[in-house]
Amino acid sequence: MLKATAINKSYGQLQILKGVDFEVQKGEIVTIVGASGAGKSTLLNILGTLDKPDSGQLFINDVELNRLSNKALSNFRNREIGFIFQFHHLLAEFDALENVCIPAYIAGTSRPEAEKRATALLDLLGLGSRIHHKPNALSGGEQQRVAVARALINNPALIFADEPSGNLDSTNARELHQLFGKLRDEFNQTFVIVTHNEHLADVSDRKVVMRDGLIMQ
Repeated sequence: MLKATAINKSYGQLQILKGVDFEVQKGEIVTIVGASGAGKSTLLNILGTLDKPDSGQLFINDVELNRLSNKALSNFRNREIGFIFQFHHLLAEFDALENVCIPAYIAGTSRPEAEKRATALLDLLGLGSRIHHKPNALSGGEQQRVAVARALINNPALIFADEPSGNLDSTNARELHQLFGKLRDEFNQTFVIVTHNEHLADVSDRKVVMRDGLIMQ
């Protein structure tokens, strides 16, 4: 469902990605590992359309994203891609339900429909009693589950995660990893995850190792 070919990316004179080829099948949990500076986050940002390669092609569900206008690409990203970050990026002034609904509102979903979907997701993730709590009233693990619900709200084809358990203690990290497996098993959800967490890398369906801007295995 995702295919990237010959992806190159430089910042000034520094070449970060050096002709990367990468594929993901639907329902896979793929982790990308490697030392700092290997190009993992740069690749993830390009695959998630947050950044553009200098050269190469990117397809998601047979759509060639390089050919889309900025507006069409933004619409595609909103509907087909979910993001989970290390530091949650929840909006402090909004409660859990409101944070989860934001991508749905952007997609034009009605408020009742968005809230119904968000409530169901938060309940599925064990936060049914916390939907009206703001981020500062939630634990780190709870905040990350809100972020997972937000990533899922538009039923995306793919979820990209950058160090999703990097800011969690070992117990919450393990629970988050189990949650990814549950979402894959129940909804055939596809994940591409950059991580330094060895447990998450080991329990994924496939581990990709990057070194010096290249995929080694």
